[in-house]
Amino acid sequence: MKRLVLALPFTLLAIASCGDHSEDAIEASGIIEGTDIRIGSEVGGKIRSIRTDEGLSVRQGDTLIIIDDTDYRTQYRQAAAAAEAAGAQFRLAAEGSRREDLIQAEAMFHAAEADYQRATTLLASNTITQKQFDDSEARFISAQQTYEKMLRGLRDDEILAARAMMDQAAALKDQTAKKLSDCFIIAPSSGVVTVKAVEPGELVPPGGNLLRITRMDTVKLVIYIPQVDLASIAVGQQAVISIDGAENRSFPGTVISVSDVAEFTPKNVQTKEERTKLVFGVKIRIPNPDGILKPGMPADAVLARRGAARD
Repeated sequence: MKRLVLALPFTLLAIASCGDHSEDAIEASGIIEGTDIRIGSEVGGKIRSIRTDEGLSVRQGDTLIIIDDTDYRTQYRQAAAAAEAAGAQFRLAAEGSRREDLIQAEAMFHAAEADYQRATTLLASNTITQKQFDDSEARFISAQQTYEKMLRGLRDDEILAARAMMDQAAALKDQTAKKLSDCFIIAPSSGVVTVKAVEPGELVPPGGNLLRITRMDTVKLVIYIPQVDLASIAVGQQAVISIDGAENRSFPGTVISVSDVAEFTPKNVQTKEERTKLVFGVKIRIPNPDGILKPGMPADAVLARRGAARD
């Protein structure tokens, strides 16, 4: 516990321990805020189970919600089968005809050629009709073209078309695999579940809101200061944070942003009279490894005025 306090600059500790801070320090109050992560569904479907609840802590990578994946499993099997078939067609196109198919085509070609030669001789002696000769010639030409095509293999554009079909089928398989994976809602970060927007059995559309996780390892405090104190605050400046009920403990903080636009003091910060004044927002980041600081908790901040350490 003491290490948090001892790590702060000596000047800031001295100022924070004094009763009157008006000259050397700036004091302001605000509300502790967590970092909210809103979790939605990338796929639509029925909520099958919920493995967490509001107020429970979760770790990054935990499975929080499972959406019924029956339809997506069917789609994936179909896409996987189509991808396998397209891959086989491409390999066949790229490698050319199989040896046994080529041998069969060559045999059919030679048989048709011999039949055509006999038909030519028989036609000359008027032994067969013209139609019989024409049929023999057609079979010969067809067998010859089939055999020569198998010898040449497919054209380059036909191979490219087969490859495109294979790539398209693979992309569809990957897409359905992602949808299947998206049925399992995983915690993107550790934190506390602060909102549970669905219940088991509900139908959710793609993009539907499911949960909200609030990160607690680091929290923020937003305070508001008047313009006269603006020059005394800078990004990276250290602060001492205190809360009610823990008077003997201080928390180190660091200024991470200073607004450059004036605004009216929020209602929940000052009295009605003070709300008419223009102020500037200052955001302070506070490490919270023990989870003592909770979102919504009021807190006080003390910041040494720039140059106070040299006076």
